[in-house]
Parts: sequence; structure tokens; C-alpha cells
Amino acid sequence: MKRSAAQPKPGQSSWPTPFPGRVWRRLAAITLVLGLVACDREQARSEQLYVFGTVVEVTTWNVPAGEADAAFAQLQQMFDRMHRDWHAWEPGMLTRLNRAFANGTAEEVSEDIVYLVRRSQALEQASGGRFNPAIGGLIGLWGFHTSDYPIMGPPPAREDIERWIAQSPSSLDITIDGQLLSSENPAVQLDFGGVAKGYAVDLAIARLRNLGIENAIVNTGGDLRAMGRRGDRPWRIAVRRPGGGVIGAVEVLEDESLFTSGNYERFRLDQELRYPHILDPRTGWPVRDIASATVIADEGLAADAAATALVVGGLSEWVGLARDMGLRQVMIVDGEGHVFMTPEMAVRVRLVDDLETTTIDPFL
Repeated sequence: MKRSAAQPKPGQSSWPTPFPGRVWRRLAAITLVLGLVACDREQARSEQLYVFGTVVEVTTWNVPAGEADAAFAQLQQMFDRMHRDWHAWEPGMLTRLNRAFANGTAEEVSEDIVYLVRRSQALEQASGGRFNPAIGGLIGLWGFHTSDYPIMGPPPAREDIERWIAQSPSSLDITIDGQLLSSENPAVQLDFGGVAKGYAVDLAIARLRNLGIENAIVNTGGDLRAMGRRGDRPWRIAVRRPGGGVIGAVEVLEDESLFTSGNYERFRLDQELRYPHILDPRTGWPVRDIASATVIADEGLAADAAATALVVGGLSEWVGLARDMGLRQVMIVDGEGHVFMTPEMAVRVRLVDDLETTTIDPFL
């Protein structure tokens, strides 16, 4: 909220002469300014930042303008470092690491990458290999190491995909020795596309909290983590419908992450055949029968990876996978637009339309 104040004329005091009318007006002006300061402090302040070619909207509540702007500047610096270190195909720390894997040598990396590898190994095990960050070679084979979609042209040759499958790269092939990483499988090529945004919002929220900010949301195009509240109510988030529009809204409680993985935005188009960008590491081919999976969890990294794993698992496996990964708040949308939800997710989502829904409890 912008404010302006009248400036005194040259040689004129900025304070009024003391007679009752002027004093009353000055007191009223002071009261108004104090009210405006309080109003400004109560308002949300937002900034659009960038990481991995994605717009990140960071919004704070009840934070003075100067403190919010300083926090936004710190976050952009942090995101710039992430982009340099974690990017799967632009030159940087991760591409150097992947070259080392291919050459059979070790590479020293940042603590962030070590943490991402450790967590990815645990998530790959928990998901039965449906989430696997070591498939960068397969993603590159499909041409999905790009920010420009759709990709036009036929898919890779079947024999090339089968050759990649035969090498069976996995994050579990990576040896961690302090900050030195190595692998005896030269086909291991890390791509953190399934966890990078999640970990980025986790680190952003942690940075804001360290700066004393208690109410904020970090939103990367609908994938987000929020803490605190927006004034007297929770942060309210729209859940996107595959292909456009909104399915419903969710109120994020105190400190939660909400991530959606979908196969409807990025794809390869071969004449009329559409190949979504989410690949099954077990077959080497895109997955099709789930249009999107939404997960609510405590941290962004876990929610991000779990949403990807659920899409890969498909309609036949998502229930068991949710149970194996301990996911209690899940929403699945199939290719026909039918919505499946766990009971704990069903009570959270306020649907905007009279959609056909099915509630399934993976833990029964």
C-alpha cells in the first residue's frame, strides 16, 4: 500500500503552529500513517523468482516490506546456485558428476547433491524403482532434456531403449564417500527432475524461517510448501485439472507441501501420437493411464518424488505404492478424468465441480 505525505514549502516548518484545529489534523494524520503502516505490514508481499527455468512465486504475510525484499534477494541467490549445481543438461556440477560416472572416476560435489543422492536412494527403494533419478540417459534418449515443448518427431529406436534397460542404472549404484561420489555402472546419469523443485522449496522455507519469517508460501507453478497462515485463515491452494482448469482447492495447514506430477504438459509428438515425458524406469517408455497425481506431505522433496512414483505406478499400482511409501493424502486423476482419493485427502479437497470420485484407503 503506497503512502504519500505533503512536503513543507521552503522555509516552512514541517510542524504546524500549535492551535487546536491544526493539532487535531496533525494527530489525525499521524493516526492515519500509523494505520497505513500496520495495514502495509498485514498485507501479503509477493515476488517472482526463477529456478530451473520455472517461475517461483514467494509470498510472505505480516512481514515489513524491507525485510521481505531482503529475503527475496537471498532466495534468488540461492536459486541461482541450485540452477548451476543441479541442472541435468546445462554445464555445471551435476553434468561434471555424470561425466565422472561415465568415465569410471569419482567427483567431489556439494553437500546438497550428496543429500539429494542419499534421499533419492531411499525413495527409489521405497517406491520399488518407480522413482529413479539415475535415468538421465534415458531422458536424454527421448529428447526430454529441454525446456521447449512439445518435441516433434518419432520416439527413440526400440533397440536403443532395450540397450539402456539392459544396463539397469540405479541411484543405488552410487557410492558415497564424504562428498566424493562414484559409480561402477557407467550408465548412471543423474537427473533430479523428480525431486529438485521439492528440495528447492524445502530449502527456501528453511531460509525464510531462519530469517524470522513465520508466514510464507513458496509456489513453483502449483507445487509448493507453505508455513504459517495468511492472516486469520490458512493458505488456500488450487489443484490443477489435467489439461486446464481447476479440480478443487486445498487449505494448507501450518507447514505442509503439496506437489502434483502430471503427464499432460510436456510430451513428444509424432504426427498424432503423443508420448508424455514421465518415463517408467522399468520399461523405458512413457506412462499413460494416470494423468496426474497429487500428494500432500510434510516436506516438498518427499511429496515431489512420491507424486512422480505414483504416476509411474499407474492405476494398477498406486494403492499399494501409497501404502509402501506411507502416503496418506493422495489424489489420482486418470485419463478419463475420474478422481481417486485416499480418505484423508478426500476431507481436504473442496471440489469445484460434481466430479466422479472414488475413495480408496490403501491402509485397510
